[in-house]
Order: sequence, then C-alpha cells, then structure tokens
Amino acid sequence: MNQELKPADISRAPIGVFDSGVGGLTVAREIMRQIPNESICYFGDTARVPYGSKSKETVTRFSRQIVRFLKTHQVKTIVVACNTASAYALDELEKETDIPIIGVVKPGAKVAAEVTKNGKIGVIATEATIGSQIYTQYIREINSNATIYGKACPLFVPLVEEGLWQDPVTDEIARRYLTELIDSGIDTLIMGCTHYPLIRSTIGRIIGSDVTLVNPAYETALELKNMLKERGLLNEEPPKLGSNQYQFYVSDAAEKFKQFANSIIKYGILSAKTVNIEDY
Repeated sequence: MNQELKPADISRAPIGVFDSGVGGLTVAREIMRQIPNESICYFGDTARVPYGSKSKETVTRFSRQIVRFLKTHQVKTIVVACNTASAYALDELEKETDIPIIGVVKPGAKVAAEVTKNGKIGVIATEATIGSQIYTQYIREINSNATIYGKACPLFVPLVEEGLWQDPVTDEIARRYLTELIDSGIDTLIMGCTHYPLIRSTIGRIIGSDVTLVNPAYETALELKNMLKERGLLNEEPPKLGSNQYQFYVSDAAEKFKQFANSIIKYGILSAKTVNIEDY
C-alpha cells in the first residue's frame, strides 16, 4: 500500500479512475452514486483518444503512464474505466501495481452471463475489445453454453465525444450496427465501452425492450464498493465541507472536457487540469 499514508488515513485516500477520454465519466458518476463518501482522482487521456483502434502495446504503455500519474495522488485503488485498457493492459497492471486495481469487463460479463435466458449475448464495443475476445472468455467461464455475438461500433465513441447523443446521425449509425444483433436473437446486450451508456436511450430504443441492457459502469461501481469493504478501505466518513472531493485531469482540451463533464455529472461545477502524461 502507499507508504506515505498512515493506515488510518488509507480509507480516506481517493480512488483513481482513468479512461481514454470522457467515457469513464459514466463509471465515475456511478461511483459517486453508489459510494458517495469516496473521493475520486480521474484522468482522461483526451490527447490520445480513442484507444480502441490502437495496438495492445500502445494501450499498455499509455495505461502504465496513467497509473504512475495516479499514484502520485496517493490513490488507494485504481479503476480502469476503459474496456479497451481493461482488455489489453489490466493483467500487466495487476502484476506491476501494489494497490488493488479493477477493470470494467469482468463485472459486466458476470451479470450478462447470469441474466440471459436464451444464452444469446451481444457485446458492442471498440474494435480492440471485440478482437480481444475478453468478454467471450469471461462469460463462458460462468455460462459455458452461452453464445456471444460481438459487434465493433467504432463510430459511437466520436459521436459521444462530440455530444451527438440525441441526433439522427447517431440513430442511423446505431441501426446499422445493431441490425445483425437483433437478427441473431440475443436477449442480453453488454454496452462494452464506457462511452455507450451516454447513448443508452438510443441503443435501447433500437435493440428493443425484449433485450436486457447491461451497463458495466454500474456493475463496476458495485464491485468496487464490495472490494473496498472486504479490504477495509471503504471511507465511512462524509467529506469535509469545502474539501476537493473530485479532481479531474486530462492530457488535452481541459475546457471542452469540463463542459462535457458538467453536462453528465450533477455534483456542482467541475474543473479539469491539463497534465503532460508523457512525463510519467
């Protein structure tokens, strides 16, 4: 654990959360809802988004830099709030990091494997996450009879980043992506990228009410809460008035990030600082 922190202070240390950009804010938002006493130190790699089209080596290198940065803020645990980084880098990060670290893939896969009735599960995600087959691997560990239908949806991330959540172009792209999953007869769909819950209403409307949507951001927040409890790291004390409970850092375009964050997180005015992540 962080040597600079006394044992009594560890529970009050922040949770580190990182993503390739703004998508991980859906995870941060769920953490704020589910465990409101916790502080968060968030990093969005807005200079290098998207991760989904990059190689495993590149995503792992980026992730290592971000972990090093977050540890300078004395975080007690790290949430890899990016499906691509969870798929490509989590195993390495777990071996190299001396604090608990969790990703967003396992929690979503577990719920999908448990709730499906016909065993047909769809996964929409970035090209990297689909190509890694990581959801298929985790789902089959729990439900060996499941059939997984993966669909890469690369245009969803830029559409979300541009704020086009309720836009005809997003509807049209979603229809094109989701038609083959509808035809396959899935009864469960994992939104396997943390950007996607921001267009949940569009996805839900097109995929149909008979399909259960799984939001890994929500499931990850619940798993994080349980993990903190088990390890004695849960902060039982509400934050002091005026404390800087939520800190946000980005690698580029801080003002644009701040506006985006304020549109989806209703916890007062947020600010964001720019960090040269290549220094880490």
